[in-house]
Amino acid sequence: MYPTSSANQARPFLTWQRISDWAQEHYRCRTFVKDERIPSRPGLLYLVQRGAVRLTGSAQLGVNVAADDEEAPSTPLMAQDEEAFLGFVGPGQPFEIIAQSPFSLQSFAHVDQTAVIWLYWHDLDNWPHFRREVLEAFRHQHQRKLLWLSTLGQRRTIDRLIGFLTLLIEEFGETSPEGYYLPFPLTHAQIGSAIGSTRVTVTRLMGKLRQQGVLATHGDGLICLPGHGDLPLDKEA
Repeated sequence: MYPTSSANQARPFLTWQRISDWAQEHYRCRTFVKDERIPSRPGLLYLVQRGAVRLTGSAQLGVNVAADDEEAPSTPLMAQDEEAFLGFVGPGQPFEIIAQSPFSLQSFAHVDQTAVIWLYWHDLDNWPHFRREVLEAFRHQHQRKLLWLSTLGQRRTIDRLIGFLTLLIEEFGETSPEGYYLPFPLTHAQIGSAIGSTRVTVTRLMGKLRQQGVLATHGDGLICLPGHGDLPLDKEA
């Protein structure tokens, strides 16, 4: 099933407007430029008001995965101080940063004019219905992470690539005459870090999938899944 509108389409406008007004009055809202790091700390709740937030992680210890499609592990998935792309948080969605050694999580504005609101959890006592909505959103995010982990368990790089892009577009995609596209730019290096591969391999496989008609380009280089049916899989990769 593919999306047809933004993530906050079901949210009552008045409730969201009250929260936005409250954040402005209490200096709890800030707008960021593309790739600007969002100051965040454990214990706070963050809401994306506009734009998109990119979550990344780094680890103190390297974890090995297979290089390309070979069976023997040889390429580090996340070396020390190397950031791995962990996903997006779209408009109307919450996120929080959890500190757990040896992992470090960070958040960045993925597009210009990304606006973020931050609250303490007890601030939600002012909006009990919205608190339930936030908890439901986190439950949904947890389910998506389980699907993501299942996708990353695929042995072949091309399967991980297709599964990863499909999950992103299911979550954040918008419609176009060509099909469904991811409204945020995503580099091949970021994709590679997410699926445990390299930028060179992702570039090669993306080109192959475009030749097969599995992927297309929308607008200014945005990733698009053509049509409305199931994705074919390349059996030779």
